[in-house]
Amino acid sequence: MLNPKNIYRLNEYAVTLYRIFLAYIFYFVARVLFFVYNKSLFSVDSVGDFLALSFWGLSFDTTAILYVNLLFIALSILPLWVNTTKVYQKILMWIYLVTNLIAFATNFVDFIYYNYTFTRSTFASFESLENEENKEALLISFMLDYWHVFLIFIICAFIWVKLYKLVAVKNISYPKKIPYFTSSVVALLLTGLLTIGGIRGDFSHSTRPINMVDASRHVKTPEQANIVLNTPFAFIRTIKSSDFKRRSGVPQEVIDSTFHPIKQYNDTVENKPNVVLIIIESFGREYLGSFNKEMNIKDYVGYTPFIDSLAQHSLIFPNAFSNGRKSIHAMSSILAGIPSFKIAYTSTPYANKKIESIISAVNSMGYDTSFFHGAPNGSMGFLGFGNVLGYDHYYGKTEYNNDDDFDGIWGIWDEPFLQYTAQVLSEKQQPFFSTIFTVSSHAPYQVPEKYEGKFPKGDLDIHQCVGYTDYALKQFFKTVENESWYKNTVFVITADHGNQIYYEAYQKTANRYAVPILIFDPNEKYKGVDHSLAQQIDIYPTLASITGYKKPFRSWGRSLVSDSIQKPYALANTGTNFLFMRDSLIMVRDDENTLGLYQISDKGLEHNIAGKNPLETKKMEVMEEGFIQDYMNRILDGRLDAENKTSKEP
Repeated sequence: MLNPKNIYRLNEYAVTLYRIFLAYIFYFVARVLFFVYNKSLFSVDSVGDFLALSFWGLSFDTTAILYVNLLFIALSILPLWVNTTKVYQKILMWIYLVTNLIAFATNFVDFIYYNYTFTRSTFASFESLENEENKEALLISFMLDYWHVFLIFIICAFIWVKLYKLVAVKNISYPKKIPYFTSSVVALLLTGLLTIGGIRGDFSHSTRPINMVDASRHVKTPEQANIVLNTPFAFIRTIKSSDFKRRSGVPQEVIDSTFHPIKQYNDTVENKPNVVLIIIESFGREYLGSFNKEMNIKDYVGYTPFIDSLAQHSLIFPNAFSNGRKSIHAMSSILAGIPSFKIAYTSTPYANKKIESIISAVNSMGYDTSFFHGAPNGSMGFLGFGNVLGYDHYYGKTEYNNDDDFDGIWGIWDEPFLQYTAQVLSEKQQPFFSTIFTVSSHAPYQVPEKYEGKFPKGDLDIHQCVGYTDYALKQFFKTVENESWYKNTVFVITADHGNQIYYEAYQKTANRYAVPILIFDPNEKYKGVDHSLAQQIDIYPTLASITGYKKPFRSWGRSLVSDSIQKPYALANTGTNFLFMRDSLIMVRDDENTLGLYQISDKGLEHNIAGKNPLETKKMEVMEEGFIQDYMNRILDGRLDAENKTSKEP
């Protein structure tokens, strides 16, 4: 009598299950390592809590593993007669190892990258690299700086290969064709059914396939969703995904009274001021002493002596936040007042539509407009979006034309490029509006060789780079303060996003998006400390007000120097959830549901008070939903201007 294993392919199925099970084991290993590398950014009280998060993560692991192994599973169970041969099994092994190890490796990227974005990497993460000419140099730099991550990956991959080879399929001939094909068809149908359910996350007909927001269903704090998730899942689920869906439900009058999306200022400006807008790479508010005087951080140390001295003669906002997590997010937020959420607005098909911005506003007033970025031209997508905005001139590494000052990775060192910028500005016809985007305060956290040891090393790799960029700004201001145009120029300094975090206060979820906003007028027209909420999308209307732009324009932000109508608020997106701050509250929502309501002092989002405050919760829900509704619908309809309406606002 023939062994049933040799009729019904039981050995093949058992080995296939074993191989899929190995993927679960290594996804768990990756989750542990991800947590270890980023444990200071998570509130996990015990091993039991971590294991609970890992348990909820099984659904997301299942989806990713099944997607990655669809071809392998299909080739493993199809009745092809040659399934058990040595050659066929070797082909299966290569398909399995190549696909799984590539997917597995994406988790290792987030061991490091999560420290900067505070979210799992997605398909949109490629937007940061697609315009870079030095991808090879960046990869080599990453490998050298984080060699330990690569070493751990190699060790894990070696063990995975060994375990795969440990259990092999027996080379069996199947003499009885009917039982062979019958059992194979049954197994094929059953596997297909289980695979569909596993990919969807549920077998219920009414259940949509699980998405990144579903990771927040079983967590105590929003950031724990990133432990539940895995990077292959985040990547797969965001391929060809759209962040834009038409919304309804909130009356337009509620939106208008809350956010006043069509604004018009009537500030009298006798002599149009020049504007120099400086966006500093990775300059989290944590690094600036002048912005942390009331944070009550024990043994606090700052690394920006020049900006701190400038702040004494400026109007500063120590309670300001970025509206995104990446440099390209900051471009649309700061210059056009369009925040980015899960993906960058500039990476969507809508980015090429006509939009109003501070650039189009000052262009219409006769300003000369220019953008300075010391990186290779086109880096970060700045050149392309700059053209959409309508800058008259773009000055990058090409225009600088001296590779002796190239840092070897990102661009021209900040000090020489800012001196070049000062020289170009001094040749401009006034009034001019210039945006400067720095590059040096960035991984791999180097400073020019001649300045090694000049700036405090601090507690993080980035601290000496912060000191260097601060020094470069000092030299820039020293150069331009004697120019004829200096006294009639308003300088605005902010950051695109934060970076490495040292102090516990800034590890709290909301404070991860904390950036400085500083407005400096050499005549000290704007001076003081304003503790009200501020955000990057406030910069566009602020500069419209400062330059005396009098036409109606679309903006969800507010002028930080003249708007007395719109109440201060701030919003950000963690990659999975929205943070909406207004008055004394912070609301956390996913695409559809409220996940929590917190006192604004509770930046770590530890004490959910939504159940105790149903009226406040509903009020905040309506405002947040109203913003998203107006944001989505205006972008979908191409209504990112004032729509030729006469605003009733002052």
